[in-house]
Amino acid sequence: MEWSIQQIAKLSGTTSRTLRHYGDLGLLTPARTGTNGYRYYDDDNLVTLQRILLLREMGLGLDDIGGVLARDVSEAKALESHLEWLRQEQDRIARQIAAVTTTLHARKEGVPLVAENIFDGFDHTQYKEEVEERWGADAYRRSDKWWRAMSDAEKQQWQAATKQLGADWTAAAERGIDPSSTEAQELAARHVAWLTSIPGTPAADGGDIAGYVRGLGEMYVADPRFGANYGGTTGAELVRDALAIYVSA
Repeated sequence: MEWSIQQIAKLSGTTSRTLRHYGDLGLLTPARTGTNGYRYYDDDNLVTLQRILLLREMGLGLDDIGGVLARDVSEAKALESHLEWLRQEQDRIARQIAAVTTTLHARKEGVPLVAENIFDGFDHTQYKEEVEERWGADAYRRSDKWWRAMSDAEKQQWQAATKQLGADWTAAAERGIDPSSTEAQELAARHVAWLTSIPGTPAADGGDIAGYVRGLGEMYVADPRFGANYGGTTGAELVRDALAIYVSA
């Protein structure tokens, strides 16, 4: 079965112009082009387009997406990685929906709000207990104060940088790069710089940075919630191994 470019544009919520652009970049080559110049797409094209749109959602640029699609990674493995990320997003959005629903009910019924519940899914406070258990209440207090002192624009910028770092790790893992490679070590340097930007952490306070970073790497692998930020177990293992090499250098 095949679909015209107009049909695919409508089904995917994009435009014919965008699909042609993807084709010109070599990201989405049509199954065939008719004598009238119209482009037609088959099942494989649909799966490729789905991957392109998902990678765009993850924050990757078109150049990076081209690199991901060109890698020798099975389609099933790539889709499993995408699915894991989507499930994490599904959980986050479900918590946001529940929080807003609770707020709406409270406002309509005139009942008191439960402050601990209305922000679930919106920021980093979901990990409060874990941060305090691992690094102490002062670490959480300082990082929370730093976060709340940011403007909305600064928060968005920091979140975008964080998301891009995770996307770059995911893309590197999909390519199967070596943890000791130059690319992996450059990512590790960015990761450590990101960690040191958060007040209250051992990395920011000049403590046992190597031990802290190694511990985080192990946590990324052990806890699927964190590993999902790096494309799943394979990505988390790359982050762990690359960070361990970086802090040992």
